[in-house]
Amino acid sequence: MQYDRLLQHIAAAQHAAAAEPQVAGLSRRAFIKFSGAGAFAIGTVTLAPGASAQAAAQELKPDQMPGSFVAVSVDGGVTVQVNRLEFGQGVATSLPMLVAEEMDADWSKVQGVLAPAAAAYADPLFHIQMTGGSNSVKNSWQQYREIGARARAMLVAAAAKQWNVPAAQVSVAQGVLGGPAGQRATFGEMAEAAMREPVPEKVALKGPADFKLLGKPQGRKNARSIVTGRQGYGIDFGVDPATKALVPGLQTVLVARPPVFGAKIARFDAGAARAVRGVTDVFEVDLDRGARGVAVVADGYWAAKLGRDVLKPEWNLDGLERVDSAQQRGRYQQLAREPGMKAKVEGKPAYDAERLASAARRITAEYNFPYLAHAPMEPLNCVIDFKGDSCTVWAGTQFQTIDQATVAAVLGLKPEQVTVNTLMAGGGFGRRAVPSADYLAEAAQIAKARRAAGKSGPLKVMWSREDDIKGGYYRPAHMHRAEIGLDAQGRVLAWKHTIVGQSILTGTPFEKFLVKDGVDGVTVEGVADTPYALPIALDVHHPKQNVPVLWWRSVGHTHTAFVMETLIDELAQAAKKDPVAYRRELLGDKHPRHLAALELAVERSGYGKRTLKKGSAFGVAVHESFHSVVAYVVEASMKGNEPVLERVTAGVHCNFAINPLNVEAQVQGAALMGLSMCLAGAAVTLKDGVVEQSNFGDFVVPRIASMPVFAVHIVPSSEAPTGMGEPGCRRWRRRLPTPWLGSPAGGCGNCRSHWPESTSLHRTGLAPE
Repeated sequence: MQYDRLLQHIAAAQHAAAAEPQVAGLSRRAFIKFSGAGAFAIGTVTLAPGASAQAAAQELKPDQMPGSFVAVSVDGGVTVQVNRLEFGQGVATSLPMLVAEEMDADWSKVQGVLAPAAAAYADPLFHIQMTGGSNSVKNSWQQYREIGARARAMLVAAAAKQWNVPAAQVSVAQGVLGGPAGQRATFGEMAEAAMREPVPEKVALKGPADFKLLGKPQGRKNARSIVTGRQGYGIDFGVDPATKALVPGLQTVLVARPPVFGAKIARFDAGAARAVRGVTDVFEVDLDRGARGVAVVADGYWAAKLGRDVLKPEWNLDGLERVDSAQQRGRYQQLAREPGMKAKVEGKPAYDAERLASAARRITAEYNFPYLAHAPMEPLNCVIDFKGDSCTVWAGTQFQTIDQATVAAVLGLKPEQVTVNTLMAGGGFGRRAVPSADYLAEAAQIAKARRAAGKSGPLKVMWSREDDIKGGYYRPAHMHRAEIGLDAQGRVLAWKHTIVGQSILTGTPFEKFLVKDGVDGVTVEGVADTPYALPIALDVHHPKQNVPVLWWRSVGHTHTAFVMETLIDELAQAAKKDPVAYRRELLGDKHPRHLAALELAVERSGYGKRTLKKGSAFGVAVHESFHSVVAYVVEASMKGNEPVLERVTAGVHCNFAINPLNVEAQVQGAALMGLSMCLAGAAVTLKDGVVEQSNFGDFVVPRIASMPVFAVHIVPSSEAPTGMGEPGCRRWRRRLPTPWLGSPAGGCGNCRSHWPESTSLHRTGLAPE
């Protein structure tokens, strides 16, 4: 079934089954329709009349029930509900792999579909349905394997009962059950009987030595659809795949948002907009962060855009802070020199301020990091259908539970009255995981206002790329300042470190868990928990600014990894040691995963063994984030005045790699995104409160020609997997090369110059090269 047709089936199923009994938050009929006619959801309580099944189900939570996740069709196909958003990271393949392995299913007959918002699909650790923090595989590793094992056990029990043999004598391979006397049945043939079996509470899982699927490279299930342009995304939903026209009754909405965050519309020309052919409605609407704008409703995107273009809006900016990037940089620089809130740096030698003051030598460094837009290839969008007493939303969202509750609150409904269907998204990098649910809350406000005016019907609310870059959420701007005292031999005596930047988590549901003593934990990650045994004191300032901020792929590590690894290079130079040897020395024997990743990258790259061509240089870095370690060794050279990355070798320690091919893809994509942080023009700046960038013409991203030759090597491990969506994404150091010195994220060189819009680094106390 083509994905776009599947989306239409999902929509029809959700509407048709709205009044049916719910199984873990998902109606029985809707679930069956996800996987085609004639499918049986294994272990679904409402389909299993036996008392034993009911009793077993009471011992299990909804997110442990195979009936919430696994359906087997009569032809033996297995459909797995994926409790995350698929937006390029490969979970629609990797999570079904976990189920298929334990079921011993035929992988060629397994497919994954994206689950709607429901209690069963909450993250087992965070207890909300979400995609973020590189936790998809890590947190569902045990969960999905147990679900597959329970489904297998029920199929085996059904076969044993039919054949009147002990369950231990029933074999399973490639979706086929076998008996001791030559009996044979496919999953499809046994599914109806299996769903009547009790759901086992405890199951035995395979060991790595018995894996047939896991740990082996697997192509993504939807790869062909993606590369041939047939893959449907959220932005395609509601479009007839044959005619490319909107389905009847669906209207498109664009919103005129204020140029300064939080501003309100003062005047606009509604008549001019309504005069545009295809425009059906124009009205004011409440927006995110207390703003108020204008919604233009039309028969299609182009009509809505033309209508919005002629609104001639005037804005009320009274009382609003108008951030200026140049002024902000000066203010941050001053704050970095002042005492701030104290962040805990545990397990390190004690910091002594007197040792810093009396040090024979000193390194002083300042780094400036700009705001960054997420800029996914697919801008924000959703379809919303508000019927007064219920609402259905279709969106590529990372935060189903939060979005469902937010939409319900805006519309005056209970969360269970709001159905959120998850659609595949074309990227996100955190932008589709907003605690305020901004773009869905705005859609709900539009649907509410329109219904109050006596109009109804589904609305497709869309953002242009300019809307998103100029009016979205951003990776915060940061300033780092480090003062490091050294003895005559270059040994570190004391390290005073200050970070200035807005808090992402203050004011969100995550504040009580991740903000300690006023310090935002994601601001200091990578410094406060550095593996290096160094006497660091860490101060933090969280100034409030009228700029909305949000996590951006790798969150705090996007700037802390760069700062720490750059300074480690400086210290290696001061101690007159090779940067790899210096890192080995600092890591000692307490961080074997760091060392394993570093040694693998060094070995496979030929670092220290190969002579590079004239004008080229090696760069080295190693960093842990999201419980995984990535080490880079790169080769770089100069093309005119531009540094060019020629080759990257990565050593990765993510424990057991479920799908090595997917790990490789994640590291490659993350590294290229890291490169985007240091391109000239790759910054979001503000003037008089207005974002100056609007599209890829002035917010620069790397092109395919920027991609170096890339090799990813994975450290073998049988331990439970750790996160891989973000650990490879670090800001690359783009500087003039010298023959040997490394960098924070696989960049190269060690000159004194940096791109002005990305960093500024000032040092004192060291002689020039």
